[in-house]
Amino acid sequence: MAASSNSPPVQCRRDLSGQTVLVIGGSSGIGLETARLARARGADIILTARNPDRVYRAGLELGASIAAFDATDFGRLRRFFDALPAPIDHLLITGPGPYHAPLAEFDPVAARRDVDAHLLLALQVAGHAASKVRPAGTLLFLGGACGRRAAVGVAFTAAVTAALSAVTRDLALEVAPIRVNLIAAGCAGTLPAGTRPAGRVVGPAGIAALAVHLMTSTAVTGATFDIDGGQRLVEG
Repeated sequence: MAASSNSPPVQCRRDLSGQTVLVIGGSSGIGLETARLARARGADIILTARNPDRVYRAGLELGASIAAFDATDFGRLRRFFDALPAPIDHLLITGPGPYHAPLAEFDPVAARRDVDAHLLLALQVAGHAASKVRPAGTLLFLGGACGRRAAVGVAFTAAVTAALSAVTRDLALEVAPIRVNLIAAGCAGTLPAGTRPAGRVVGPAGIAALAVHLMTSTAVTGATFDIDGGQRLVEG
């Protein structure tokens, strides 16, 4: 069906000038690459991470405000948000890779840490973001796509993967008009880059480009975005 001629145009700002981007887990990898790209687009940056030395170096590089703490210490996380001096515009949460193990080696303690780092952290941050992120802003979660295909040792990963997509959809309603989306990054797997439909494995820079695109596009919320070079189309 054709769009109505009276429909408002979809807005997509290419720059982030005058906006503030907070990256939780922003001292390395995808978090740092996203912060670099957002800074290049004109944003002010706030970085948090566990490692004081790494977040200090990243802060110097980007001229960012920094804080060093474990985000799964939810009391400390609350104090951090309470102390933010002004509203922010966009927030990205990164985290460790998914925990997976065959049943014979499954460690419930490690699994509980994974639930904290992916599901409970997402819910805690969303609760704080409701009052700290501007209405036109973005809340982005980073997850994985590896748990979507059946394999030995990934039962727990599959459960967390599905749960995070569900959390994203529900939070998009609960904290609206803040937009909430999930980036599901592909795993290394065994598929050579040249045999993926896109002809490449997507690294941190490519994922950062998607993250910044979702910050600047005002029409997308409650969605999960796979970024895996098309791996899911030919594996499993």
